[in-house]
Amino acid sequence: MHLDVLDLRSFYYRTGLGRAAQRAIRDQVRTCWPDTGGLSVVGFGFAVPLLRPFLGEAERVIALMPGQQGVMPWPQGGPNLSVLCHETLWPLESGSADRLVLMHGLETSEDPFAVLEECYRVLAPQGRALFIVPNRAGLWARRDATPFGFGRPYSLVQLENQLKSHDFEPRRHMAALFQPPSKKPFWMKTGAMWEKVGRRVSNGIAGGVLNSEVVKQVPAPPRRGLPEAVRKPLRVLDGIAQPAPKPV
Repeated sequence: MHLDVLDLRSFYYRTGLGRAAQRAIRDQVRTCWPDTGGLSVVGFGFAVPLLRPFLGEAERVIALMPGQQGVMPWPQGGPNLSVLCHETLWPLESGSADRLVLMHGLETSEDPFAVLEECYRVLAPQGRALFIVPNRAGLWARRDATPFGFGRPYSLVQLENQLKSHDFEPRRHMAALFQPPSKKPFWMKTGAMWEKVGRRVSNGIAGGVLNSEVVKQVPAPPRRGLPEAVRKPLRVLDGIAQPAPKPV
């Protein structure tokens, strides 16, 4: 079940915990993609908190929001780049996205298989995608006071196996949101420290969310005909037309 866009906007832009989560995840996205000049960047779900660094740098930035969630104008103060769409039917040409990031789009979908099919369709050959999902073993997936407490949390093995089944090759994985999902002043003041320590100690699985970067693999076209020439073709009547002579 998708969350309402108003609740997502309120969390990320109007609460201290949401702004902290936004910074922690966005920093890792930027680490993965430090330069998107000349590229097309697409976000699906509620990825707008992560897309702002690409404005003015990428050739094109589009924020797709599923109809079950709703849409909001984005970015504020500029031409609208957000589009309402069906979660399994995106208004994009096949192979038109060089970079694709999903947040609150996979774990909340009623048909994740079809969502991944659509991801594969719109991503360019050798294009890269980032899938950001709640960590099943993390604290954030256990608190429904944040958007990461809804939907299906994943383990890293579950996530990457699902991505591999759709011809996405995992290249690297990271974790974020090492600070507890608490609004108490102590945790809010020390949040940046927890993120820094967490990335050094266990940047793979220990955080509240998992980030998996993948590359789209295009299968080689099937070869027609026999793989190699048959040197001595078998003739059906061999041995019948010229029977061996009987010993006298």
